This record gives sequence, structure tokens and C-alpha cells, in this order.
Amino acid sequence: MIFLKLFRESFLFAFDALRQNRLRTMLSLLGVTIGIFTIIAVFSAVDTLRDNLQTSVDKLGSNSVYVEKWPWVGDNNFPWWKYMQRPDSKIRDYVELERRSQTAEAISYEVSIANRTIKYNSNSIEGAQIYATSHDHDKTWNFDLQDGRYFTEMESRTGTPVAVVGADISDNLFPGGNGVGKKIKVMGKYVTIIGVFAKEGDDMLGISSDKQVLIPLNFARNIIDVQSSRYNPSVVVKGKAGIPVEEVVGELHGLMRSIRSLKPGQDDNFSLNESTMLTAQLDIVFAIINKAGLFIGIFSILVGGFGIANIMFVSVKERTNIIGIQKSLGAKNYFILLQFLIEAIVLCLMGGIIGLLMVYGGTLLVTALADITIKLYLKNIIIGIGASVGIGTISGIVPAWFASKLDPVEAIRTN
Repeated sequence: MIFLKLFRESFLFAFDALRQNRLRTMLSLLGVTIGIFTIIAVFSAVDTLRDNLQTSVDKLGSNSVYVEKWPWVGDNNFPWWKYMQRPDSKIRDYVELERRSQTAEAISYEVSIANRTIKYNSNSIEGAQIYATSHDHDKTWNFDLQDGRYFTEMESRTGTPVAVVGADISDNLFPGGNGVGKKIKVMGKYVTIIGVFAKEGDDMLGISSDKQVLIPLNFARNIIDVQSSRYNPSVVVKGKAGIPVEEVVGELHGLMRSIRSLKPGQDDNFSLNESTMLTAQLDIVFAIINKAGLFIGIFSILVGGFGIANIMFVSVKERTNIIGIQKSLGAKNYFILLQFLIEAIVLCLMGGIIGLLMVYGGTLLVTALADITIKLYLKNIIIGIGASVGIGTISGIVPAWFASKLDPVEAIRTN
């Protein structure tokens, strides 16, 4: 009860200081407000960007390994001239891995044919991404279907002219209707649509099935050279449940060296890529951005903290007589100290809450204008409130200590 009464009186003193010295107090709170706004805005933006990118990375499969010519991640000494001399992934690699691997649950061979125009009667859509894949593509990639089904194993093996198309392709070619069962022309050949991918929307890495046309690999082999480098061939291996991805990578490394007949000491002529490589790089980038935002925010908060400390010293001077009366009536030193300390914390909390409201308003504005959902996580709100309490404690402790040490007789005599 004593603490609640003390908190109430301190809050009233803080509110009275804000009311009587509006300009001085608001200018002092400005630093805290800007600091909290900067820290929380940067953290929220980074968290949103991280979530969106992680969603894109998750589509690649958390336990999938991509056997390809080029590595996804390089350093400053990226030897691109060596990678250019590497052979592309071949169907032989796929067949041998499928035959030898003990850790793989599924293995698929896939190629990408970019920017084609798909037509159905008078309707057409440009920029379609055509993928030709072996049967296990539905196990090595993460996707959902809104209509129809995926290829059967027989359709894949015999190269049946069928396709699964993206939601944008279905909506554009068959407005208001369902494309399943319709025939479209793909690379000069008619194929029957048997499924439609669920709508995904654009993502940060451009990984989306909305404009994708998926056809069986054995059907595409009759039209194009599926082992040509122009189609970016790759072998995707999904590890068995319960087997760490590191173990899958270790087995694939040994098998690929054997398949490619590499001698001991020879450099690998293939890359084993996995989604964790991208996640690790994202963590590094976001850590730098977080540190930069934290540095700017802390600097602003410190400036605001000095302003709050100045207000508190002025408040102690203006209320010296009241402090003397309180002490003469039996108020303890800790009561006076807590009174001014809580007042400083309340003032900082005001600045922090204003900063949080500005961030919240900014998230609504960005969402409305840019169609990007920025999330204000609870942890960031806690960081903002915690930082406000922390800077209030630091900036208020010295003035509060001086107030608590005032001699009551001398304080009462002060005019």
C-alpha cells in the first residue's frame, strides 16, 4: 500500500511537471522518444524481414540438400573461374545417388525453363516459369495444391503430357473457372492440367509457385536437353526423418566424389547447398543491422536521459522546501529517493510509450501503403518498456539521492 501511494504521488508530481513546464519536458522527452522509436522500429523491421525471408527459405526444405554446380554462398575470395569449369548435375548423378544413398528419403532431378508465355485460347500469361522434375519433387519441396493432384509415378515414368500450374496462371487463363482438365500449350506441346498450386504471393527471394508450370522430366526430355547448363539442372536430396542434415551432406559428399571418379586430393567439382547456409548468412546480416539500430537508439536515449536528469535536478531545487517539510513530518530518506526516482522513470515511460505508439502507427501506415505486414512483436514492446525504465533509473538516481540527503532544517528555510 505504501509503495502504491508513493507511486501515485510520484506520478502526480511527474504529470504536474509536464503540465507546468510543457516545452521543457517535451524537449527532454524527445530524445527518449526518438531513441525508443529507433530501436523498436529497427527491431520490428528486421524481425519482419527475417520472417519473410525465412518463409521463403523454408520452401526449399529444412532437410533438403541441393547438388549443383555453383555454391549459394561465397566469400571475398570467391573462385568463380573454378566453378565455371565444373560440370553441371547430370541424370547419371541423380540415378546413382538414388541407387546408392542410404540416408535419402527422396531424390529428384529438376531443371528450370524461364520466362515463357502460356496460352489457352485467347487468354495468355507471360513470364511463366516452367520446371521439369522427376517424380519425387513433391517430397523434396514444400508446396500445397488448391485443386487437383500431383503426378502419379506412372505419369512421371512414361512422360505423360500433364502439368501442375500456379494460381496466377490458372486465374489468368481460366478467369472464374477451374483449369483442371484443360489443355494448354507448353513449349509447342499440349499438356493437360491435373493440379493447381495454392496461392502463395510474392516473397522476398522470388520463390513462388504462382507463375510456375510443373511438367514431368521424362516428358520434357522429348523437347529439350534437360542436362544443358542453360536450364540450371540440379539434384535435390531430402534426408530421412530423424537423420541430421549434416549426416546427409556427409554421405552425399562421399557418393558424389565416387560418382564423379575424383581422386584423393582433387578438389570437389560440385556444391552441396542447403537452406541452413542461407539462414546463417541472414543471421549475420541482421545482427549487423540490429547493432547499428541499437547504437543509434542508445545514443538518442542517452541524450534524452541527460534531459531527464536536468529536469529532475530542477525539480529537486523547486521542491526543496516541500522535501524539508516531508522530512520534518517523518519521511525517511528512502521515501524521498523513491519519490524522485519513480518520477524520473514515469517521465521516461511517457517518452517510451510515445515512441511505441509512433512505431505502431508506422506499421499501420506501411501496411496500408506498401502491402507489407510489419509485425510489432511483444518482445520488442518489452525491450522498449525496459529501456525506458532503465534510462529513467539511470538519469533519476543521482538527483533522487541528492534530494534524499537534504537536511530538513536547511531545506525548510529555502525559498
